[in-house]
Amino acid sequence: MLEHQQKPPRSTSRFSSSKLTGLAASGVPSRGLFIIELVVALLITRIPYLSVPFKWLESYFHELSHGIATILSSGVVSHIQLFPNGAGFCFSQGGSPMLIGFAGYFGAACWGYLIYLLATWPKGIRVSFALLGALVVLSGLLWGRDILTLAILAVLTIILLLPLKLSQNKMLTQFLRIVGLMIMLNALASPTVLLGLDGQGDAVMLAERSWIPAWIWVGLWLLTSACALYFAWRRVDNAASR
Repeated sequence: MLEHQQKPPRSTSRFSSSKLTGLAASGVPSRGLFIIELVVALLITRIPYLSVPFKWLESYFHELSHGIATILSSGVVSHIQLFPNGAGFCFSQGGSPMLIGFAGYFGAACWGYLIYLLATWPKGIRVSFALLGALVVLSGLLWGRDILTLAILAVLTIILLLPLKLSQNKMLTQFLRIVGLMIMLNALASPTVLLGLDGQGDAVMLAERSWIPAWIWVGLWLLTSACALYFAWRRVDNAASR
């Protein structure tokens, strides 16, 4: 009877080990590791100097989203401009002002979520980093005009391409997951700044053209970023439940 009672724990242990191996192979972290990475991402976004390059990433994807929306709505992008404090501008002509104005914060959250998904694809992790780095380089060639913007884009390129020198895919996936989380967290925090601005910003422009109050637009962007973080969690939770 004693031997029979000991069998179930051994069977459970083998199942759990197999489950953890499957999670590691897929690139999806465990629930506990997700929380740890989220806390690390949150802490980095609060450290004055260390957080700066990652704020640039959110700003870059914000302006890139403006640019993509401009092109999709038959407009023309002149250039983008990035600043050390994380601010940025996308200069364009034509297109749909409503679509372009909404796309910035919405797109930044979506880019963060996309990067997080790419980080759960270990076999393509190096390709993902290479494509993201190439996207930044292409943006600089097409839309970079001033030295400061080009310098910031160069730093972002290094951030995305330097990890390719690392030999362990596990380190690459974890780094990319944290980057994706930081972009989503910055996209969640950035729109709140607009509530303190008087007569400027994407929310004000949308409010003037739609008669929908600026705070509602800010709320929609916050909801988008919160949903992106929730979907990232669901990706982890669903994988852990299998």
